[in-house]
Amino acid sequence: MHRYFRLQEYQTNVKTEVLAGVTTFFTMAYILLVSPSMLGKTGMDLGAVFVATALSAAIGTFLMGVIANYPIALAPGLGLIAYFTFTVVLGMKVPWQTALGAVFISGIIFFVLTVTKIRELIINVIPPGLKYAVSAGIGIFIAFIGLKNANIIIASESTYVAFNPQLTETPDILLTIFGLFVTVVLMVRKIKGAIFLGMLITAVTGMLTGQVHVPTHFFDFPPSIAPTFMKLDVTGALELGLFTIVFAFLFVDLFDNAGTLIGVASQAGLLKNNKLPRAGRALFTDSIATMMGAVFGTSTVTSYIESSAGVATGGRTGLTSVVTALCFAVALFFFPLVESLASVSAITTPALVVVGVLMAGNLKKIEWENLSEAIPAFMTVIFMPLSFSIATGIAAGFVLYPVCKLAAGKGKEVHPVVYILGVIFVLRFAFLGAI
Repeated sequence: MHRYFRLQEYQTNVKTEVLAGVTTFFTMAYILLVSPSMLGKTGMDLGAVFVATALSAAIGTFLMGVIANYPIALAPGLGLIAYFTFTVVLGMKVPWQTALGAVFISGIIFFVLTVTKIRELIINVIPPGLKYAVSAGIGIFIAFIGLKNANIIIASESTYVAFNPQLTETPDILLTIFGLFVTVVLMVRKIKGAIFLGMLITAVTGMLTGQVHVPTHFFDFPPSIAPTFMKLDVTGALELGLFTIVFAFLFVDLFDNAGTLIGVASQAGLLKNNKLPRAGRALFTDSIATMMGAVFGTSTVTSYIESSAGVATGGRTGLTSVVTALCFAVALFFFPLVESLASVSAITTPALVVVGVLMAGNLKKIEWENLSEAIPAFMTVIFMPLSFSIATGIAAGFVLYPVCKLAAGKGKEVHPVVYILGVIFVLRFAFLGAI
């Protein structure tokens, strides 16, 4: 074990790596509850989605540990779960089986881009401002979804959206606000696993006040994965009209994954000459995990920034990831608890809002004083929540970026690939309607 994970080389030990792995798990364990809660709205079986989520996280994280030897955990990405659910399935009325097919295709493309090393080219040519805008926009989008699901923000004929005037008269909303306050306090106090602990405290409070059903038992054998296993419709996802869906899955995963890898590796001191060793292996793992997740019955699997919690505890090698993977495997036997809590928006909303805050932090990295950068970035961010579509936000950014640069006399700064993508999105809007 010491030799395989090179513990001495990275100045760590088994005890430290185990503690780091457990810390990472509890920091991101909220996804085991949030994923079934959101994907279940598409008509997918709650138990099967829970198993698919836990299995894809366990296998993907394990592979990251043994193949790339990085202390980075993987699981279905929250932003793309929201896109899968609210934009693709509920918004565009695409069957969830076809949406899973699109996820699978994006995983194949990501795999090809990785092994052919085209990935580096794409990452280098996409403007940094658009990368940051996409991440921040997704953060605002999922926070909006959380507030909407909790009925804190409601529809309004006069203003389209409004603050719920009956806030203090609805016990469920009061529980949501309580959970949000608890989670925020824990986050600000930098308590490890703050999001997960906030969910547990909210759940217990809900049980004591009679708002949350108390399960008769907490442990059981995992439910059947049959309702979602191998149900993906790849043929349907290959239709021209679904190009943007596949691209959105691919784009967000590509840069979210790269950003997380670099961020966590930098925190752990693993970068060499500002480059990430074994980056190809890490991205290879991500693409395999995404394809496996689609086969199991869940949306795009990606690296989690919450891995930084384990790194802060001392994790430096893949052994940390292996321990996190084992924790996800054990979690498979806790479905009765998840089943009881997943349908309660008061428990899941605080997680969506807080994760949204963390993702919106990328706004500070945008060059706001440079309008040729700021306008495409802003439109990317604002279109996501207002159109209720991540893909529309991405499209707006790619259409406006080359236009703004040309208007500023900086057209030569734009890579030809960005021009091509801009034209493709214009044609997409013109001939295939809104995304």
